[in-house]
Amino acid sequence: MTTLQTSAAPHRRRSRWRRLGTELRKAPVSAWFGMLVIAAYIFIAIFAPWLAHYGEAQVISQPYQPWGGGFPLGTDQLGRDILSRLIYGARNTLGIAMATTLLSFTFGVLLGLVAALNAGWLDQLLSRAVDILMSIPSLIFALLLLAAFGSSVPNLIFILAVLDATRVFRLTRAVAANVVVMDYIEVARLRGESMAWLMRREILPNILPPLIAEFGLRFCFVFLSISALSFLGVGIQPPTADWGSMVRENAALISYSDVTPLLPAGAIALLTVSVNFVIDWFLHRTSGLRDER
Repeated sequence: MTTLQTSAAPHRRRSRWRRLGTELRKAPVSAWFGMLVIAAYIFIAIFAPWLAHYGEAQVISQPYQPWGGGFPLGTDQLGRDILSRLIYGARNTLGIAMATTLLSFTFGVLLGLVAALNAGWLDQLLSRAVDILMSIPSLIFALLLLAAFGSSVPNLIFILAVLDATRVFRLTRAVAANVVVMDYIEVARLRGESMAWLMRREILPNILPPLIAEFGLRFCFVFLSISALSFLGVGIQPPTADWGSMVRENAALISYSDVTPLLPAGAIALLTVSVNFVIDWFLHRTSGLRDER
């Protein structure tokens, strides 16, 4: 029996990879475009020190040098190479956004599953606390907390993760509530399974598709929030390269018909649109809907 199970495992893995390949071949052009853009951003973020010609805070010329020569995209208000700062900005902005989204999902999913499994005073307590946090505009609340506790990267990640976890909690609780009433959950409880086992083995696998889609959306919102806070001067602090702060630092060039401030803004918009393309395709595939032929 063990030998048969061992030999069947590689076959199942190959079947899963074949199904994944089939699904990818059927993906629309928009989804492929989104995946290629996301892959390019990840590549740039990982290999930023090798792709950039200069350091992210290195002053190497006069301020506002025009495009061309040794500076393909010119220099900023301090004489730093804009192309190099754009490359490092991918690493900093994406890395902080990903860390924030992972932390928010850790908080939100865990508390949402606990609330769904304990329908009672604990569920009411968590739900009312989340309602209070969600009633306050997130950006204004983040500005207030960052002004009070400081604009360090750990504070930025933790504050945004807590505020964003409220949305994750609501979704997780809603979809998990439809699963905990199933008969197999009751059978598992009668067997004496622990809450952790129920969450890991029974509930979470059945609610993954909406959570994966929500992860992409939450990443976009966190990414935009970090850029907005940096633009306002309370997000990622200089000299660290960040796309939001780069827009603010070079905004004066727009008065001279220079499109340099639009480059980091375009990088933000392109990634957001690409992630949404992939999410739309994923939701379409997991919802059971099919195109009419």
